[in-house]
Amino acid sequence: MKILVLYPYVPWPLDRGTFQRTFHLLKRIATRHEVDFVAFSEPDGSEESKKEVFEEFCQSVELLPFQHPEWQKLFPNRLFNPLPTNVQYWQQSKIASFIDQKIEQEVYDLVHLCDLVLMPYIFKHRDNVPFVVDRSRVDLQFQLMEHQNLRFSTRQKLLRYESYAKLWFYERKLAKHTLQEIVCGPDDKSFIHKYIDRVAPVLVVANGVDLEYFHPDAVDEQRDPDPTIMFCGAMDYSPNVDALKWFFGEVYAKLIKRVSSLKILIVGRSPIPEIQAYDSLQGVTVTGRVPDVRPYYRRAWLQIVPLRIGGGTRLKIVESLAIGTPVISTTIGAQGLDLKHGRQILLADDASAFVEETVRAIEDEALRMNLESEGMSVANERFGWKAIGDRLAEHYENLI
Repeated sequence: MKILVLYPYVPWPLDRGTFQRTFHLLKRIATRHEVDFVAFSEPDGSEESKKEVFEEFCQSVELLPFQHPEWQKLFPNRLFNPLPTNVQYWQQSKIASFIDQKIEQEVYDLVHLCDLVLMPYIFKHRDNVPFVVDRSRVDLQFQLMEHQNLRFSTRQKLLRYESYAKLWFYERKLAKHTLQEIVCGPDDKSFIHKYIDRVAPVLVVANGVDLEYFHPDAVDEQRDPDPTIMFCGAMDYSPNVDALKWFFGEVYAKLIKRVSSLKILIVGRSPIPEIQAYDSLQGVTVTGRVPDVRPYYRRAWLQIVPLRIGGGTRLKIVESLAIGTPVISTTIGAQGLDLKHGRQILLADDASAFVEETVRAIEDEALRMNLESEGMSVANERFGWKAIGDRLAEHYENLI
């Protein structure tokens, strides 16, 4: 099959969760099919050198310099524009012309889009070539969960209500016309079928992990002698910021009182000032961007995932399982992974339970060893990118 793959970014280096998903799925699809890859790149041309990474497995690679338009003001443009604001933010006429020409000149069996923000570029061609959309999250679900957990001014709420209405209609349009929506977990699928379109063609393709890279023996690092927990992720991403705000507001003081020698590592790029401030607390280290996250996984006794805003699945969890670091998570944080509490993961949804499960795991070495063993086993059985990507590539063959 000949497939056109369109991404709104260049997923390299693999320093964020969405990049890992989109890169590995692209690589496996290109192994089974002939792929022309088109991605938006920084307008200064700084990412042009990344082409060779993708040329190793794609038939052709085009990196298109892209500049976001300004966010539209409510009057006069935004209010009367049927596109949701987050979709309009990804539109550029030059890129639309390039894609039009590409589809008119080539014969594709399928177009694979990354997230619904790219649908306007291909929608006009839907009668000539079918398209599928891989979704790192369901946008409407994500925004509604943000609304539930974050604080917004009255003006912000009004703007968001306007966005929700447009986004719901747009989600309906996607569900009606796409050959397949690909989501990260069953919670995403249930949301689409309950709130958007009960017969939408939705396929769950869970996030995975590079089992060789995140192997316990891939780095020479030992567990810290003192009890150590970590949180890993982009530290300017609102669900992660909210998770840590809840953890330090509701859990931290009770936890440090129970385990006074506890060390907490906050590992990830671009920490905002609110995150950086946690570095002054007892036992807390905010690392910022690190060249390799694996040594921190190996140092930590546990990884905490106190997320309250869901959508998609958490790569930090499958990485942690694969490398042998037990995980304590909220149910929302672990959604879509089908992990068993007490066997492959510990689940806690309120502050008291989160404290108790963390202390229990710190004090019970046998429990940690069992979680480590079971976690690595399930990661190897179900979450390797090669197997996940090959199943998707085969599914495309059956669709067409």
